[in-house]
Amino acid sequence: MNDLYGTDFALWSERQADALRRRAANEIDWDNVAEEIESLGNRERRELEHRVETVLDHLMRLAASPANDPRRGWRRTVTEQRSAIAKLLRDSPGLRPAVGGIIAAAMPTARQLATEALEEYGETPSVPLDQFAYNEDVVLGRWLPEGEP
Repeated sequence: MNDLYGTDFALWSERQADALRRRAANEIDWDNVAEEIESLGNRERRELEHRVETVLDHLMRLAASPANDPRRGWRRTVTEQRSAIAKLLRDSPGLRPAVGGIIAAAMPTARQLATEALEEYGETPSVPLDQFAYNEDVVLGRWLPEGEP
């Protein structure tokens, strides 16, 4: 079964699912099944990290950009990502306690992304991006920076 894991993952997974349903313990490729289950959890966490980083990036753009134009798109992105985060946390509630740490870890990259995006549009931030420190309520809630057109 290990050979099949490396050569035809789809067939391997079908056979493993069948063996699990039949409770055929001697047919289970235990090490690879455990690795795949663990990778599913890791993938969920990486998705959450990416979506949180995107929300932070776009909130900073909205708060610091002096321009009126790509703002609607940034707001829409924040809304889409918040919705996706809510669904992800609904389906994997065990990720919820990690949100605060994920936000803290994502802030430096989000600042860099926001800085580069504003530069790309030829904008100078109206406020320094390093002054922003968002929390779970902001990232997961409905808040948008004040003064939105």
